[in-house]
Formats: sequence, structure tokens, C-alpha cells
Amino acid sequence: MFSTGGFLIFTKKQKMQKEEVLKLANGICKNTLMETLDIRFTDVGEDFLTAQMPVTSKIHQPDGVLHGGASVALAESVGSAAVFILNKDADQMVRGIEISANHLKSVREGMLEATARPIHQGKTIQLWEIKITDDAGALVCLSKLTTYTRPK
Repeated sequence: MFSTGGFLIFTKKQKMQKEEVLKLANGICKNTLMETLDIRFTDVGEDFLTAQMPVTSKIHQPDGVLHGGASVALAESVGSAAVFILNKDADQMVRGIEISANHLKSVREGMLEATARPIHQGKTIQLWEIKITDDAGALVCLSKLTTYTRPK
């Protein structure tokens, strides 16, 4: 559990500051898809987690714009991490079981920001909304992620 700005977040039953939680989240991304896509967790709060991903040619479609699959990978990464980080029981494991995405705007370059917030936090099933925006704050992708939590 950690306290930051007057709220509590449980993370592996340890008292942690916001910066420590972000360091932990970014640290577990080594040698994963998140590292390959340069996804970096940047903010966390009582009911949200935010990550950023640069738009470069390595995540473009052949016509030079952001590949929708990269947006979905960003959405699932931040949504699943949010369930894990904000989960109050360290003895639980989380799996994404369904994701949907509406791609609303093309992006050629810049930084994307994805914020995951819960819609429903049941004991077993959770539903998350992930909004991905561009540098100007315009909505690029709106995604919904359903996760399943069960004992390890």
C-alpha cells in the first residue's frame, strides 16, 4: 500500500510512494513488448494509471501512420498494469480476456498518452476504459479492456 496526495494504493502489500510504484511498473517491462514499443508508465493515482508511447516509424503501418495494433498493445499494457498495480490483493493474478478499440484519428509522429480508468471493479471481472490521446490532447483511440482476476 502506498500513500500519495492523500490516497492509498495497495501494491504487493508494501507502503510505496508514487515514484516507487512507477519505477516498479517500468522495471517489470524489461525484455517485454512494452520495452520494444518504448511504453513508459508516467502517472498513477487512486483510480488510474497513465503510460506514454512515442509514435515512430517502427510502429507505423506501411503508409506512414500509427498502426492500430500498436494502439491496442498500449491500451492492453496500461489497462492490465492498472489492474495489477491498483489490485488490493497481491495473491491474485490478472489476465486480459477481451479488448476492443475504436481508432479515431491518424497519427504520424509525437507522443501518445494512454490513461486506464475502471468502469467496473468486480471481485473476478474488471472492465477498464483506456483513452489514448496525442500531443494536442485529441482522442486517438478509445478502448475497453475486460480482465479476469483469480488466485495465483
